[in-house]
Amino acid sequence: MRQPMEERRVTISRAKISIDYPSNFMLVASMNPCPCGYYNHPDKECVCAPGVVQRYLSKVSGPLLDRIDLHVEVVPVSFDEMTTIKTAESSEQIRERVIVSRKIQEERFKKAKGIFCNAMMPSNMVKDVCVINEAGKNLLKTAMERLGLSARAYDRILKVSRTIADLAGTNEIKIEHLAEAIQYRSLDREGWAG
Repeated sequence: MRQPMEERRVTISRAKISIDYPSNFMLVASMNPCPCGYYNHPDKECVCAPGVVQRYLSKVSGPLLDRIDLHVEVVPVSFDEMTTIKTAESSEQIRERVIVSRKIQEERFKKAKGIFCNAMMPSNMVKDVCVINEAGKNLLKTAMERLGLSARAYDRILKVSRTIADLAGTNEIKIEHLAEAIQYRSLDREGWAG
């Protein structure tokens, strides 16, 4: 799983031949926060014994988690929140922002062979494309130290923050874009599961 996620290809090697198959895909996965499903639940108590939650989460390897760009904890929505009428951005508006963002990325990578969006950017290109200011560097350094993030997670955060900036329609990666990208690494947080 790690090779296709990282290199966007699958290599099958046999005695006399080795063949590469393209494997560009989007992985969407979900899991319960613990065996009983109620860890961090706002209304229900988790009944898992101490250490069970951490053992449960450790079934997903760190190197695999590193290769997943977004980790989002989804908490249950109350009945009152579901029935409240709110004005939100429509799907059409979101779609338009995504289309504009993808055009920006296509233009950015038009000279790079096989790269069409920020997620496909190799590590050696990240520092040139995902430039952050001094305040952003300090924020990212603090996050790296406090959360114990890997170099791969660092690259993922920069790519996601570049995409957030593209969606916002700005050339510069601002500190709020970086902070939002860091928030999407919830499973990297030390002590998240006890």
